[in-house]
Amino acid sequence: MKTIPGRLVLIAIALAVVSFFAAPAVVFFGIRSAARSDDVAGLQRLVDFDAVRASLRPQLSNRPEALTPPPSFMNDPIGAFRRQFEETVAPQGPDPDAYLTPDAIDGLMRGEGRYAAVRTAASDPDAAAAPWPHPAYWGVNRARLAVTDGGGSDTVFTFERKGPYEWKLVHIGLPDGSTPRTTPTPTPKATPETKR
Repeated sequence: MKTIPGRLVLIAIALAVVSFFAAPAVVFFGIRSAARSDDVAGLQRLVDFDAVRASLRPQLSNRPEALTPPPSFMNDPIGAFRRQFEETVAPQGPDPDAYLTPDAIDGLMRGEGRYAAVRTAASDPDAAAAPWPHPAYWGVNRARLAVTDGGGSDTVFTFERKGPYEWKLVHIGLPDGSTPRTTPTPTPKATPETKR
């Protein structure tokens, strides 16, 4: 009888350790499920939208200097002021909010990369065809999962620990390439000649 409580304690510790390290993968599939079912409240619990928006903005601007951290005001006040001025005056590129809709997040989680923002309901793939993520980095407070598309490009999702078992999506790394237009092209209106 003395070994049963000891085994139960060991099983509880093992389950706690497995849950501790498996939590980012659970959050990934939770985000995918919430995006698929348009559960905005669920997405708000699992995604840090401000951090993800900040991570997408320099990737969409197609300016390589935007991907580097800004200079410190204490070390380089002129450079910091110049960088702040350039960011407010220069065009920012496509809107990162186009990638933060439930449909676009679902597309990103399925490996659609930069084309997730132009996804339509007609091009919605089957739920069973969703690719599985693979770990790109696993740490105690940060984990990265990548989804590979058909062309071999990775969309990388970075999760950060917010509590013992609470993780949030804080960064999305888009694959290299140009960003497609996020506004649909207008369809030509039918004229009397084309109606015949």
